[in-house]
Order: sequence, then structure tokens, then C-alpha cells
Amino acid sequence: MNPKQTYPRKGNNGTESVYLKSVVKDPNIIVGDFTMYNDFVNDPRDFEHNNVLYHYPLCNKEKLVIGKYCSIACGAKFMFTGGNHSLKSLSTYPFPVFPGEWGLDEWDVARAWDNNGDIIIGNDVWIGYEAIIMQGVTIGDGAIVGTRAVVTKDVAPYSIVGGVPAKEIRKRFDNDTIKKLQDMQWWNWADEKVKDNLENIINGDINKLEK
Repeated sequence: MNPKQTYPRKGNNGTESVYLKSVVKDPNIIVGDFTMYNDFVNDPRDFEHNNVLYHYPLCNKEKLVIGKYCSIACGAKFMFTGGNHSLKSLSTYPFPVFPGEWGLDEWDVARAWDNNGDIIIGNDVWIGYEAIIMQGVTIGDGAIVGTRAVVTKDVAPYSIVGGVPAKEIRKRFDNDTIKKLQDMQWWNWADEKVKDNLENIINGDINKLEK
């Protein structure tokens, strides 16, 4: 167990999956231990360039925060403020993006869009193939985002969402189990403790996990 390594999977196709924390360099993209990204189309080490879009933290003061033990499928995208256009403007055209053309202050470029803030992904979240997470969204611990879903609103912990725009399909567990998992926060355990409890985690035996 080494969350700092790049390729956790050995053998065939081993270079398709990476631990994101080892390859992301942008300080405004914060990734927890053991969170993995798989890409069979592009080099997964290029995640911050290919998958984090319109991210201009110098002018927008925005971050992408991803928790521990998340699974992010090929082509998932995180769409930030710079890909937005201002809805308070009478025009959808981003005039401040071209300040020289219109005699505007070049430092006022952020007026071109509405800033909805950070994207926050909890722990143990699974984001499906080519899903899109929009700016300002928070996805709770243990949630699942379906293939090609477009997430425009916050996602509750341990819920499954899908569609365009994404809507809740169902909860993964009953409310009692969800509360126990949120209280337990196994993803914050020491690595060895997680390893010692793997059978209970994989088999879904929360009663044994509690002991």
C-alpha cells in the first residue's frame, strides 16, 4: 500500500490507472490518498489538463477538492467557472474575455462569467464514464454518479444519481447504515486498519466493521 505511487495496478493495462495524488501538480486541485483515475483513451497522468476544464484559479479563486478512495472513470470532466457565461448580462457574449477589442480593463475578465465556487467531491465517491460535474457542486461521501450524467446540483451522501441533469435514483443503503458509515469514516483509518477490515468492507458487513 503506497498512495504516493503512480501506477497501483500491475500487469496488462497497468498504465491506464493512476493514483491522482501522485500526478496532479496544480495546488488548486487537492486529491486524497488512494483516489484513482482510469483512462483508456488518453494518458491518465494528464488528468488536470484533459479533465479539469476552464479552471483559472488566479482570477476565479476556485478549487477542485477530491477526497480519499474515490474512483473516477475515463473521460469524467470537472467544468469550472471559466466555461460559464454571465446570466446577469443582457448578452451571452463574453465581452470581458476580449478587453482589447472593447476597451475594457484586462484584469476584469471574471465579469464574463458567474462564479459558482469550488467543486467538492467527498470520500469513496464513484464517478462514472464521461460524467460531467459542474462548478459549485458538492458530492457527498459514498455517492455514485452514473455514466454520462451531468451533475448540476449537490449530491447527498450515499445516493446514486444519473441522467441529464442528474437526479437521484436511489440511496445505496438504508438511513441507519448511512449514518453509521458517516460516523465511522473508515476512509480516515490508518492504511493497515483498512487492510485488516477489507473483507468486511468488500462483503458489506457493517456490523463486523463496527467491532
